[in-house]
Amino acid sequence: MIATASEMKNGFGQYLKHVTDENGEVIVTKNNVRVARLVPYVSDIEKYYTVKENAVNYDYNKKTVSYEEFMDICSKSSARMEFLNGEIIIMGSPDIDHQAVLGDLHVIFNNFFKGKKCRPFIAPFDVHFRKKDITDPDVLQPDLIVLCDMENNINEQRRYTGTPSLTLEILSDSTRSRDMVYKLNTYMTSGVSEYWIVDIQYKKITIYTFTDLKADRMEVYKPGETADSFAFEGLSVDVKALFNNMP
Repeated sequence: MIATASEMKNGFGQYLKHVTDENGEVIVTKNNVRVARLVPYVSDIEKYYTVKENAVNYDYNKKTVSYEEFMDICSKSSARMEFLNGEIIIMGSPDIDHQAVLGDLHVIFNNFFKGKKCRPFIAPFDVHFRKKDITDPDVLQPDLIVLCDMENNINEQRRYTGTPSLTLEILSDSTRSRDMVYKLNTYMTSGVSEYWIVDIQYKKITIYTFTDLKADRMEVYKPGETADSFAFEGLSVDVKALFNNMP
Protein backbone atom coordinates (compact mmCIF):
# COMPACT_ATOMS: atom_id res chain seq x y z
CA MET A 1 0.00 0.00 0.00
CA ILE A 2 1.25 3.49 -0.89
CA ALA A 3 0.27 6.67 0.99
CA THR A 4 1.41 10.26 0.82
CA ALA A 5 2.90 11.90 3.88
CA SER A 6 -0.32 13.90 4.33
CA GLU A 7 -2.49 10.78 4.06
CA MET A 8 -0.28 9.03 6.58
CA LYS A 9 -0.53 11.96 8.99
CA ASN A 10 -4.33 12.19 8.74
CA GLY A 11 -5.06 8.46 8.73
CA PHE A 12 -2.24 6.87 10.70
CA GLY A 13 -4.59 4.57 12.59
CA GLN A 14 -5.93 3.10 9.35
CA TYR A 15 -2.43 2.42 7.99
CA LEU A 16 -1.23 1.03 11.30
CA LYS A 17 -4.16 -1.41 11.24
CA HIS A 18 -3.17 -2.52 7.73
CA VAL A 19 0.35 -3.26 8.94
CA THR A 20 -0.53 -4.99 12.22
CA ASP A 21 -3.73 -6.87 11.31
CA GLU A 22 -2.93 -7.80 7.72
CA ASN A 23 0.85 -8.16 8.02
CA GLY A 24 1.20 -5.67 5.18
CA GLU A 25 3.36 -2.64 4.57
CA VAL A 26 2.82 1.03 3.77
CA ILE A 27 5.18 2.97 1.51
CA VAL A 28 5.18 6.67 2.38
CA THR A 29 5.77 9.21 -0.40
CA LYS A 30 6.57 12.90 -0.36
CA ASN A 31 6.45 14.94 -3.57
CA ASN A 32 6.04 11.62 -5.44
CA VAL A 33 9.27 10.28 -3.96
CA ARG A 34 9.30 7.22 -1.69
CA VAL A 35 10.75 8.34 1.63
CA ALA A 36 9.73 5.76 4.27
CA ARG A 37 8.21 2.34 4.89
CA LEU A 38 5.89 1.23 7.70
CA VAL A 39 6.28 -2.51 8.33
CA PRO A 40 5.31 -5.03 11.05
CA TYR A 41 7.49 -5.04 14.14
CA VAL A 42 10.21 -7.67 14.29
CA SER A 43 12.05 -8.38 17.54
CA ASP A 44 15.61 -7.13 17.73
CA ILE A 45 17.16 -10.58 17.42
CA GLU A 46 14.94 -11.51 14.48
CA LYS A 47 15.49 -8.19 12.71
CA TYR A 48 19.24 -8.55 12.94
CA TYR A 49 19.51 -12.09 11.70
CA THR A 50 16.56 -12.68 9.39
CA VAL A 51 14.71 -11.80 6.23
CA LYS A 52 10.94 -12.12 5.95
CA GLU A 53 9.67 -14.86 3.67
CA ASN A 54 7.77 -12.49 1.40
CA ALA A 55 10.12 -9.55 1.65
CA VAL A 56 12.57 -9.99 -1.20
CA ASN A 57 12.91 -6.23 -1.68
CA TYR A 58 13.35 -5.30 1.97
CA ASP A 59 16.69 -3.79 2.97
CA TYR A 60 17.41 -6.12 5.90
CA ASN A 61 21.22 -6.26 5.78
CA LYS A 62 21.29 -10.04 5.43
CA LYS A 63 23.76 -11.86 7.64
CA THR A 64 24.94 -15.44 7.30
CA VAL A 65 24.93 -17.29 10.60
CA SER A 66 26.14 -20.68 11.74
CA TYR A 67 23.92 -23.63 12.55
CA GLU A 68 24.68 -23.18 16.25
CA GLU A 69 23.70 -19.50 16.10
CA PHE A 70 20.48 -20.40 14.33
CA MET A 71 19.57 -22.97 16.96
CA ASP A 72 20.21 -20.41 19.70
CA ILE A 73 18.11 -17.76 17.93
CA CYS A 74 15.34 -20.26 17.24
CA SER A 75 15.19 -21.24 20.91
CA LYS A 76 14.58 -17.60 21.88
CA SER A 77 11.87 -16.86 19.34
CA SER A 78 8.27 -17.98 18.87
CA ALA A 79 8.41 -17.31 15.13
CA ARG A 80 8.36 -20.16 12.64
CA MET A 81 11.68 -20.09 10.82
CA GLU A 82 13.86 -22.07 8.47
CA PHE A 83 17.64 -22.12 8.03
CA LEU A 84 18.75 -22.37 4.41
CA ASN A 85 22.30 -21.88 3.12
CA GLY A 86 23.26 -20.03 6.29
CA GLU A 87 20.34 -17.60 6.19
CA ILE A 88 17.33 -17.52 8.51
CA ILE A 89 13.92 -17.16 6.89
CA ILE A 90 10.86 -16.13 8.90
CA MET A 91 7.92 -18.09 7.54
CA GLY A 92 4.64 -16.43 6.66
CA SER A 93 1.15 -17.78 7.24
CA PRO A 94 -0.22 -19.96 4.39
CA ASP A 95 -3.43 -19.00 2.59
CA ILE A 96 -6.65 -21.04 2.39
CA ASP A 97 -5.83 -22.63 -0.99
CA HIS A 98 -2.49 -23.86 0.33
CA GLN A 99 -4.11 -25.38 3.40
CA ALA A 100 -6.95 -26.99 1.44
CA VAL A 101 -4.52 -28.68 -0.96
CA LEU A 102 -2.20 -29.73 1.86
CA GLY A 103 -5.10 -31.21 3.82
CA ASP A 104 -6.29 -33.26 0.84
CA LEU A 105 -2.77 -34.46 0.08
CA HIS A 106 -2.26 -35.55 3.68
CA VAL A 107 -5.46 -37.61 3.52
CA ILE A 108 -4.29 -39.28 0.29
CA PHE A 109 -0.82 -39.99 1.65
CA ASN A 110 -2.12 -41.11 5.05
CA ASN A 111 -4.56 -43.58 3.46
CA PHE A 112 -1.83 -44.99 1.23
CA PHE A 113 0.68 -45.50 4.04
CA LYS A 114 -1.80 -46.82 6.60
CA GLY A 115 -0.46 -50.09 7.99
CA LYS A 116 2.92 -49.61 6.27
CA LYS A 117 6.34 -48.92 7.74
CA CYS A 118 6.52 -45.37 6.39
CA ARG A 119 4.38 -42.53 7.68
CA PRO A 120 3.49 -39.04 6.37
CA PHE A 121 3.68 -35.86 8.47
CA ILE A 122 2.75 -32.26 7.69
CA ALA A 123 4.32 -28.94 8.71
CA PRO A 124 5.30 -27.52 11.09
CA PHE A 125 7.92 -30.24 11.51
CA ASP A 126 11.62 -29.33 11.70
CA VAL A 127 13.94 -31.53 9.67
CA HIS A 128 17.73 -31.12 9.71
CA PHE A 129 18.97 -31.85 6.19
CA ARG A 130 22.67 -32.70 6.16
CA LYS A 131 24.08 -31.99 2.70
CA LYS A 132 27.13 -33.75 1.34
CA ASP A 133 30.38 -31.87 2.00
CA ILE A 134 28.55 -29.06 3.86
CA THR A 135 29.24 -28.68 7.59
CA ASP A 136 26.05 -26.91 8.66
CA PRO A 137 22.74 -28.63 7.86
CA ASP A 138 19.73 -26.80 6.51
CA VAL A 139 16.76 -26.80 8.89
CA LEU A 140 13.54 -26.80 6.89
CA GLN A 141 9.82 -27.41 7.36
CA PRO A 142 8.56 -29.10 4.18
CA ASP A 143 4.79 -28.94 3.79
CA LEU A 144 4.64 -32.75 3.80
CA ILE A 145 7.22 -35.45 4.41
CA VAL A 146 7.27 -39.24 4.38
CA LEU A 147 9.47 -40.87 7.03
CA CYS A 148 10.63 -44.46 6.68
CA ASP A 149 13.54 -44.49 9.14
CA MET A 150 11.92 -43.42 12.41
CA GLU A 151 12.88 -46.60 14.26
CA ASN A 152 16.48 -45.45 14.77
CA ASN A 153 16.10 -41.70 14.31
CA ILE A 154 13.98 -40.38 17.19
CA ASN A 155 16.08 -38.83 19.97
CA GLU A 156 15.37 -38.53 23.70
CA GLN A 157 13.51 -35.25 23.14
CA ARG A 158 11.22 -37.07 20.68
CA ARG A 159 12.70 -35.13 17.77
CA TYR A 160 13.29 -36.68 14.36
CA THR A 161 16.96 -36.84 13.34
CA GLY A 162 16.91 -38.78 10.07
CA THR A 163 16.28 -37.95 6.40
CA PRO A 164 12.80 -38.15 4.85
CA SER A 165 12.31 -40.48 1.92
CA LEU A 166 9.93 -38.00 0.30
CA THR A 167 9.46 -34.24 0.66
CA LEU A 168 6.66 -32.10 -0.75
CA GLU A 169 6.34 -28.34 -1.07
CA ILE A 170 3.29 -26.31 -2.15
CA LEU A 171 4.44 -23.22 -4.02
CA SER A 172 3.42 -19.67 -3.18
CA ASP A 173 4.49 -16.39 -4.77
CA SER A 174 6.95 -15.75 -1.95
CA THR A 175 8.50 -19.25 -1.90
CA ARG A 176 8.42 -20.27 -5.59
CA SER A 177 12.08 -19.59 -6.44
CA ARG A 178 13.38 -20.95 -3.15
CA ASP A 179 11.33 -24.16 -3.35
CA MET A 180 12.17 -24.79 -7.01
CA VAL A 181 15.92 -24.10 -6.77
CA TYR A 182 17.50 -23.98 -3.33
CA LYS A 183 15.30 -26.51 -1.55
CA LEU A 184 15.47 -28.85 -4.53
CA ASN A 185 19.26 -28.80 -4.21
CA THR A 186 19.09 -29.37 -0.45
CA TYR A 187 16.76 -32.33 -0.78
CA MET A 188 18.80 -33.83 -3.62
CA THR A 189 22.17 -33.56 -1.85
CA SER A 190 20.97 -34.71 1.57
CA GLY A 191 19.66 -38.12 0.56
CA VAL A 192 15.94 -37.55 -0.10
CA SER A 193 14.65 -40.01 -2.70
CA GLU A 194 11.73 -38.06 -4.12
CA TYR A 195 10.56 -34.42 -4.16
CA TRP A 196 7.06 -33.26 -5.11
CA ILE A 197 6.45 -29.62 -6.10
CA VAL A 198 2.75 -28.74 -6.08
CA ASP A 199 1.96 -25.60 -8.09
CA ILE A 200 -1.48 -24.21 -7.28
CA GLN A 201 -1.15 -21.23 -9.63
CA TYR A 202 -0.42 -23.31 -12.73
CA LYS A 203 -2.26 -26.41 -11.52
CA LYS A 204 0.49 -28.95 -11.94
CA ILE A 205 2.57 -31.36 -9.89
CA THR A 206 6.26 -31.90 -10.63
CA ILE A 207 8.00 -34.97 -9.24
CA TYR A 208 11.78 -35.32 -9.03
CA THR A 209 13.63 -38.48 -8.08
CA PHE A 210 17.22 -38.55 -6.86
CA THR A 211 19.78 -41.36 -7.00
CA ASP A 212 23.25 -41.16 -5.42
CA LEU A 213 22.59 -37.50 -4.49
CA LYS A 214 21.96 -36.56 -8.12
CA ALA A 215 18.82 -35.86 -10.13
CA ASP A 216 17.58 -39.05 -11.76
CA ARG A 217 14.28 -38.16 -13.43
CA MET A 218 11.57 -35.51 -13.51
CA GLU A 219 7.94 -35.66 -14.60
CA VAL A 220 5.27 -32.94 -14.76
CA TYR A 221 1.59 -33.83 -14.30
CA LYS A 222 -1.33 -31.60 -15.30
CA PRO A 223 -5.15 -31.80 -14.89
CA GLY A 224 -6.45 -34.93 -16.58
CA GLU A 225 -3.34 -36.84 -15.53
CA THR A 226 -2.41 -38.82 -12.43
CA ALA A 227 0.76 -37.91 -10.56
CA ASP A 228 2.45 -41.22 -9.77
CA SER A 229 5.22 -41.65 -7.23
CA PHE A 230 8.37 -43.35 -8.48
CA ALA A 231 9.61 -44.24 -5.00
CA PHE A 232 6.31 -45.67 -3.70
CA GLU A 233 4.47 -47.80 -6.23
CA GLY A 234 0.73 -47.21 -6.06
CA LEU A 235 0.92 -43.75 -4.47
CA SER A 236 -0.88 -41.41 -6.86
CA VAL A 237 -2.83 -38.15 -6.97
CA ASP A 238 -5.55 -37.13 -9.44
CA VAL A 239 -4.30 -33.67 -10.39
CA LYS A 240 -7.62 -32.30 -11.61
CA ALA A 241 -9.52 -33.54 -8.57
CA LEU A 242 -6.91 -32.08 -6.20
CA PHE A 243 -7.10 -28.56 -7.60
CA ASN A 244 -10.86 -28.62 -8.26
CA ASN A 245 -11.43 -29.21 -4.57
CA MET A 246 -9.98 -25.84 -3.55
CA PRO A 247 -12.49 -23.39 -1.98
